Amino acid sequence: MSCSESPARSGPANTEANPGARAATEHDNQVGIPRINEAAPAFSAKTTHGDRSLQDYKGRWLVLFSHPADFTPVCTTEFTGFARAAADFKALDCDLLGLSIDSIYSHLAWVRNIKEKFEVDIPFPIIEDLSMTVAKAYGMIHPGASDTSAVRATFVIDPNGIMRAMVYYPMTNGRSVDEILRLVRALRTSDTHSVATPEGWQPSDKVLVGAPKTAEAAEQRMKEGLETTDWYFSMKKLT
Repeated sequence: MSCSESPARSGPANTEANPGARAATEHDNQVGIPRINEAAPAFSAKTTHGDRSLQDYKGRWLVLFSHPADFTPVCTTEFTGFARAAADFKALDCDLLGLSIDSIYSHLAWVRNIKEKFEVDIPFPIIEDLSMTVAKAYGMIHPGASDTSAVRATFVIDPNGIMRAMVYYPMTNGRSVDEILRLVRALRTSDTHSVATPEGWQPSDKVLVGAPKTAEAAEQRMKEGLETTDWYFSMKKLT
């Protein structure tokens, strides 16, 4: 079975024969997407490292990411990728937390299999979300893709519990762990220095200074010694 296939779980009710069941199914499957710069949905869940809640990560960055199913190829490449980059995330005061609609026993068996077959330890916890409670709160269930599996959703939550970034990938295509790491670095840089980062920014690159909001500020901008292409576009090197 590939990651693009839905796991063999029970499907929705026969909605053709039962309009009431159809209405209930449509209601249950509504996708509630969190919003950037608002509080991330609170959760408490069982994981492979014991119980975890969003509150446990207060004061640290968190990358919460879902995958369609254990023991599937694309998901395995993603997990080994996150595992190999775990120290880089930790250096940014950022924790990793996985999730799928699978049991703890499935998660543990898969983690052991990855260790045995790929010689990679998975150092971060994985949420058991059989009830889909966390998945639905975070908009991980997209009925057009599957009613019973999470899509590849990634959420970056800041130390204050605020949703800062969200990325959704389809079942068939794996995420770039390097890009998620780059995004966390960029967010931290923006917060620390009150700047923006350009396309493809890396830590050694120049950053963007916010555009002036008044005519007077625009005039002053041209005299500030920044690398200014025009009044609205200025860059600088962080020291």
